[in-house]
Amino acid sequence: MNKNRIFLSPPEMGGNEQNYIKQVFESNYIAPLGAFVDRFEESIKSYTQCSHALALSSGTAALHLALRVTGVRAGDIVLASSFTFIGSVAAILYQKAEPVFIDSDNSWNLSPLLLKKALTMLKKPPKALILTHLYGQCAQLQEIIEICRNENIILIEDAAESLGAFYHNKSSGTFGDFGVFSFNGNKIITTSGGGMLLSPYKDFIEQARFLSTQAKEPFIHYEHNTYGYNYRLSNILAAIGVGQMEVLEQRVLKRRQIFEWYAQELEGCHIEFMPELPNTRGNRWLSTIKLPAHINPKTVVELFEKHNIETRPLWKPMHLQPLFTDTQKVIDGTSEELFLHGLCLPSGGAMNKEQVCFVADILKDIIRKS
Repeated sequence: MNKNRIFLSPPEMGGNEQNYIKQVFESNYIAPLGAFVDRFEESIKSYTQCSHALALSSGTAALHLALRVTGVRAGDIVLASSFTFIGSVAAILYQKAEPVFIDSDNSWNLSPLLLKKALTMLKKPPKALILTHLYGQCAQLQEIIEICRNENIILIEDAAESLGAFYHNKSSGTFGDFGVFSFNGNKIITTSGGGMLLSPYKDFIEQARFLSTQAKEPFIHYEHNTYGYNYRLSNILAAIGVGQMEVLEQRVLKRRQIFEWYAQELEGCHIEFMPELPNTRGNRWLSTIKLPAHINPKTVVELFEKHNIETRPLWKPMHLQPLFTDTQKVIDGTSEELFLHGLCLPSGGAMNKEQVCFVADILKDIIRKS
């Protein structure tokens, strides 16, 4: 067994985080809000070139606020990528809206063709679309944006996994009415837990800011005309985020290097890697593959575990989840096929080539013996 566990995507500090945390403690602004929350928001705005950003407790909180401030209510239809993590769509249920799941295409992200098909089948027009940029790769934004504009659909980019990815030289999360990033412990940069809501519209962000701090009216006492949430990011966690943003580009380049090592080592093994669309740069948060049809990814996960290596199947599509048994969907089997045969390989930024080769050699041996 490999003595030191190789994790799927462990957190990795950049060097200045502890110094910034120390500054927070010295200032005693350890509760939500403080100078580092402002600095973290500014660093995200600078990197993405988006005009407005709001630091929050999670990416899910950001998605929830995006739906709330755009007026999504009970009974409204919200379209969403089916091939994703439940955090992408849970906020639809918070608003008591009705999700409609759209399958993937050969990019592994949401299919514009199936999106068009869904619009012909629905009994009423959808209010919004939550579009996931899966595993750090941008979806086919040009086509999807055009559909949303023509149909007056609010576009919310779930870019939780894709900070550092670009589509036609523009940052993911900046194409829609909203973009959402996550800084969970396994993401390309982390604050241990946290999220960011982006928008080109100042009014939307200001309304989200108001709701994220319990919807307190501007009185000396506590006055409330509506309900809000405790969704703001801690100043301590924001200090970590400031340090992480200083090394984001290094993280992206290293993850892309890890992907290239895997691609070289696994060439000729009848493995399909998640593609990168033309004129895009994915962050390769995770190196993900589709195994040969006769190999069960769950068996592969178990075999890797014997070597103290963490791997994981690809996302189980939302339309296959028991929670959504009766939910409307437009599918063609693409995401189901990816779930049945897909695998996430260890992709942490601290991996060296020797470790990547070790993982690849084990996988090659599994394929050879299968």
